[in-house]
Amino acid sequence: MQSFLTFLLAVLAVTNGFAPTVQTRVLASRPSTFLQMAGDIKISAKMVSELRQKTDSPMMECKKALIEANGDFAAAEEILRVKLGSKASKKAGRIAAEGVAVAMIEGDAGVLFEANCETDFVSKNPDFIDFTKNVASGVMKGDFADVDALNNSPMGGGTVESTRADLVGKIGENMSIRRFKKFSNGGKLASYVHGGSGADRASMGKIAVIVEYEGSQEAATDIAMHIACNKPSGLTAADVPQDVLDQERKVAELKAAESGKPEAIAAKMVEGQVQKYLKEVTLTSQPFVKDPGMNVETYLKNADTTIKSYAFYVVGEGIEKKEDTFVAEVEAAAAKVAAAAAAAGN
Repeated sequence: MQSFLTFLLAVLAVTNGFAPTVQTRVLASRPSTFLQMAGDIKISAKMVSELRQKTDSPMMECKKALIEANGDFAAAEEILRVKLGSKASKKAGRIAAEGVAVAMIEGDAGVLFEANCETDFVSKNPDFIDFTKNVASGVMKGDFADVDALNNSPMGGGTVESTRADLVGKIGENMSIRRFKKFSNGGKLASYVHGGSGADRASMGKIAVIVEYEGSQEAATDIAMHIACNKPSGLTAADVPQDVLDQERKVAELKAAESGKPEAIAAKMVEGQVQKYLKEVTLTSQPFVKDPGMNVETYLKNADTTIKSYAFYVVGEGIEKKEDTFVAEVEAAAAKVAAAAAAAGN
């Protein structure tokens, strides 16, 4: 932590007249573990930690991969997957924002809905919850092309957007309507919500799932719970996005090339890896969460049930939340000190 400690000591010296002791000078002279340079890119401990969380690779391997990739996170992830066979990124990713996900069903119509706020505390605020439920009910009753159209729709004495703005002013924390999906094909629907609390825990929580099905409602609800747990990328292999499959094939080809196997064997290795991946991310091929001895397809067949479609929301999926750290506070203080010193010099 050489650079960080030296930096901190300088700030303290300027702001408090602090004089380094022998002990602090020894600490400041120790080898740096906080930042590693890769060209002009700083590889921070936070970057290494996030890459480790995403790939489950050893910390030092993550650091080496980031240095090799000059700080490019996606390239570093690919390097690890080729060299170490690290896991594919979790579909949900890191949850980095707060709020609620709603699964609402009325007869043969259903709505998935997500609203975000800055803190978990506000996600439980009665006014925020009421606003979320009212807007989700509006989606159920209306026909909106997108979030902008929803925001401009009437609500109370104004619009959804003006109501949201008023609530922000009242609570003092930013809020937003992120996304929604409506089921209105007239099919049978079942839902599952994970992470809910209070009176609305059955319809509002951190993960919300709706499935369209034929057959047993109990079986459909079980599958909704399975989806919340395993977050499949598609109902069948044909539903997995082509760009996701192409990326998986690219990684498999690079791994096969590094193995040095003959071309024919390498081709089989690639195909085997791709098929293994499809089994892991396809709903019908996944081991059923309540009985891993059978896959979802077998469970549904035994229950005489068919899943026609599904969707799920994970609160904050893909949203990067600002993190205020002690290091950032020290750097901000140092910047102020430097600015004051420059002004005094002039």
